[in-house]
Amino acid sequence: MIRAATVHDVPEIHAMIRELAAYEKAAGQARATEDQLRAALFGEHPAASVLVAEDDATGDVVGFALWFPRFSTWTGTRGMHLEDLYVRPRTRGAGHGKALLAELAAICRDHGFERFEWVVLDWNEPAIAFYESLGAELLKEWTVCRLTGGALERLAARAPRPAETAR
Repeated sequence: MIRAATVHDVPEIHAMIRELAAYEKAAGQARATEDQLRAALFGEHPAASVLVAEDDATGDVVGFALWFPRFSTWTGTRGMHLEDLYVRPRTRGAGHGKALLAELAAICRDHGFERFEWVVLDWNEPAIAFYESLGAELLKEWTVCRLTGGALERLAARAPRPAETAR
């Protein structure tokens, strides 16, 4: 069963984020706390939405998909960015990942989103094969760019306006 997450799911979502980070060889980078997730997902101005997959037999939460809207200047329409998709290893192969993606595709269709996009690590061959089996196109000509930490601070310091006007 796929359903919208509730605030009561935050501990399981947090645990699965940490499991995903460990799988992606980046456990030390997953610093979000349960309180941060609770505020970001269920606060006054949610930053993202989450679906969870429940095991039909046990009712346990076994996977999640966290997404948020994006906008394309080329199409003039909103789209969806899937930030995280994770299904616990013991339940993989039972259709939970495919069901989460199908529900996200239905949300895109229902909201008129023309694009449904996400990133995948280039070494994650099982995920790549899974996404391709669903008809996803891998855009190899695009490279993700990221500024964090000192690089972000150095660039921000070059802003031509006082920081207080940027808010």
